[in-house]
Amino acid sequence: MKMYGNWRSAAAFRVRVALNLKGIAYEEIFLDLDAGEQFKPDFLAINPQGAVPAFFDGDGPPLIQSLAILDYLEDIHPAAPLLPGEPRARARARSLAQVVACDTHPLYVPRVRNFLMETYDLPRERMLDFVRHWMATGLKTLETRLTREPGTGRYAQGDAVSHADLCLVSLWVGTGIFGVDTAPFPTVRRIAEDCLAQDAFARAHPLRQPGAPM
Repeated sequence: MKMYGNWRSAAAFRVRVALNLKGIAYEEIFLDLDAGEQFKPDFLAINPQGAVPAFFDGDGPPLIQSLAILDYLEDIHPAAPLLPGEPRARARARSLAQVVACDTHPLYVPRVRNFLMETYDLPRERMLDFVRHWMATGLKTLETRLTREPGTGRYAQGDAVSHADLCLVSLWVGTGIFGVDTAPFPTVRRIAEDCLAQDAFARAHPLRQPGAPM
């Protein structure tokens, strides 16, 4: 298995953690997003969206979109499950994951930030306000659900790590990069810190990947 990724990609981070937790060997090819390598014809032939991750398993076509890749890994390698077996719990774990991967993360990816600055002449600090607003909104949604819903345990869904935690941690790590105030989100903090203390998460951490700032 191999994957095209980037050190700062939250989506690639989620997939790296899943691979580590399941004990699956893989190779990651890091693209320089700042240099625009994701928009070169060779990579656009792999993913026309020009985004990472892009995942290969054998000779088949690439898989794109982190949640789809996570589901694929769950299907082909059900050992060390990352989704609950009970249907309602499974749906809740996916729902929490989608709060991050579908409704929060897409609003602050580089192509959105660059578009705001280049098209609307938005100053960098105003753009960062936009990012912080949506990250905090996602965190507030998670915090509210995690504190109110009975499915929360040691982790976002029960007492086993799930896709929900992979996504939660990928958002949490970004708060330090963008300077988001995390004081209002103690439940999210508790879960994120528990996960990040584990080897599978620590090895996948963005700042431990090639190309990350020292």
